[in-house]
Amino acid sequence: MAFRQIAVLLLFILLLPFTGYSWGFFAHQRINRLAVYTLPPEMVGFYKKHIRYITENAVNPDRRRYAVAGEAPRHYIDLDVYGDSALYKMPRFWQQAVERYGEDTLMTHGIVPWHINRMKFQLTQAFKERNLDQILRLSADIGHYIADACVPLHTTRNYNGQLTNQRGIHAFWESRLPELLSDNYDFFVGQARYIEQPQLTAWDIVASAHLALDSVLGFERELTLEFDEEKKYSYEVRGNLTTRVYSREFSEAYHRRLSGQVERQMRLAIHSVASYWFTAWVDAGQPDLRGLASTLSAEEQERLRMELKEYEQGPHLPREEGETHQPQSLWISGRKE
Repeated sequence: MAFRQIAVLLLFILLLPFTGYSWGFFAHQRINRLAVYTLPPEMVGFYKKHIRYITENAVNPDRRRYAVAGEAPRHYIDLDVYGDSALYKMPRFWQQAVERYGEDTLMTHGIVPWHINRMKFQLTQAFKERNLDQILRLSADIGHYIADACVPLHTTRNYNGQLTNQRGIHAFWESRLPELLSDNYDFFVGQARYIEQPQLTAWDIVASAHLALDSVLGFERELTLEFDEEKKYSYEVRGNLTTRVYSREFSEAYHRRLSGQVERQMRLAIHSVASYWFTAWVDAGQPDLRGLASTLSAEEQERLRMELKEYEQGPHLPREEGETHQPQSLWISGRKE
């Protein structure tokens, strides 16, 4: 990674009140992993066999945000830029949305609900073709985008509280709280279900997140008035860095104020990810997964290595969300590379 990029990342570390792994690291991996166990018998054996790949590569789309132009809009949608009641008024289907707003506008403000549907179609095709590489890659990736759509701050241009003097709230909600508290969450979500209308369901997921946004921002503001600065934050050593983080006391108070909101959204993500996998498999004709190849092709292993290289060297930075740390390893053919 170039010296200038390293300097930028270090500057973020110094300035942000919390810098940690995004929902795309800790919680994304847990979401993908737990989704495997909700699958029917015809699928669960295959996914359990490849659970390490599905888990560790859940973060790949976040890596691509650093290296691939056009990747970032797939993770969010800034509904508030489209005016009042945009959640209810926006076209649900891509072509109608393009006709109303233009593709450039949509790409500028995020496309996550439409991209989820596109990924579901691609995964269906991969199952039809019995293509191991594509099934695994697309399963891991669609899990990432679905989980992102469950995050309230992925539905607003105020994605990191930068417009309301709450900078750092993104990583606080989607990283700090799960890291501290998710071991006590109830992740028994029941079996995956068949989704009759994947595109509309993607919008339902976005709606569940967006309707929680006022609470995410409002409760943090209320608690900030109740806590002195030295009690709101504390310091932790992460790697070789001492980083300012939201204190456990403030985090637990915020979590109580949210009344289980983070847990609910993680549960929604787990069940939705599994249900999209299941739906793609059913729509492909329920192919027998037992006869698929057991290891990735040499071409796919090379693609993963190149993706990691592009992430390390790429000039594209993600939206500023406190996402300064990203894991540096890819799971390739049974090994950490």
